[in-house]
Amino acid sequence: MSPIQVDIVSAEGEIFSGPAAMVIAPAKMGEVGITPGHAPLLSDLRAGELRVQVADGEELFFYVTGGILEVQPHLVTVLADSAVRGEQLDENAALKAREKAEQALAGATEKEDLEHARMQLVEAAARYQAAQKLKGRKG
Repeated sequence: MSPIQVDIVSAEGEIFSGPAAMVIAPAKMGEVGITPGHAPLLSDLRAGELRVQVADGEELFFYVTGGILEVQPHLVTVLADSAVRGEQLDENAALKAREKAEQALAGATEKEDLEHARMQLVEAAARYQAAQKLKGRKG
């Protein structure tokens, strides 16, 4: 079967463009696997790890903070709020961001502050988890 074209872009620019055998994305309602010929799909993305399996069997890792996933039978488009390649994730920075978000949540009193702190904590925890997973794959 011919590969599926994958385009990952964010406000910072193009992150990845190329053919793939499979894409695993963190959709809002759970992880979704996409192969060539997949039915059309449109979904919000949550913060998490996006994996692209290229034709030679190599797996590329990306971290997205959210966005939109559009799937057509021969094209997957990820419009990420923000995205980085897995090797660019800094585990220590992610841990510090998670700790800062936990402190902000503990000190929040207003409803808007609580919601903002919760969103920051979810994003920071997902970034830290993705960095730890990547570290495990390197070792």
